[in-house]
Amino acid sequence: MPFRRKFPLILSFISAVIFTFLTVGSPAAAQRRDFVTEQEAELLRKYQSIDQRIDVLVKMIDRRLVVAGIADVKWRAKKDSFEWGPEPTGTRLELLSDVRRLFQKAVDDIDDVASRSENAAETNFVGSAEFNSAVKKLAAASRRLGPLFESEAERVENPKERGLLLEAADLARQVIEAESNLPKEQPSNRKTKDKPKS
Repeated sequence: MPFRRKFPLILSFISAVIFTFLTVGSPAAAQRRDFVTEQEAELLRKYQSIDQRIDVLVKMIDRRLVVAGIADVKWRAKKDSFEWGPEPTGTRLELLSDVRRLFQKAVDDIDDVASRSENAAETNFVGSAEFNSAVKKLAAASRRLGPLFESEAERVENPKERGLLLEAADLARQVIEAESNLPKEQPSNRKTKDKPKS
């Protein structure tokens, strides 16, 4: 029976059309956006050492908080425009989502370095000046930003915004706690590297 043979093909075609509409043509897919700008992504590629990456990620968080009207950071100036490019854009909810994702990325990057170091046969990187510096920088940012996230969470009416702010505040607390468990710093022969401009 030709109909029985063709029917599965028709169903497959209809399924493919529906899947394409849902994944490509739907409003949710159209709203997907990168949480870093092209220039910021380039800076993350440029500054590979973990302490430099934390500098970049923290400034990316600050940029979004300024645009969202939550913070006023003194570094905001014309000199940033060349290396950092235009300010990030998006709704307040999108910017807060970016902030939470960037904070999580900073934590994940440090965790990833620690994990690779523990599994490596060579010298343990955890406890090095570079690693400890990265944790201390993120902890300093956490002490500054954590209270800001919490106070803003108390003011906002949008439950999604409040949830993102509270998640970011929780990450800040975890980082501060992790700093207190840092191993004693090991001597380092590392050469001084370029610092990202702030």
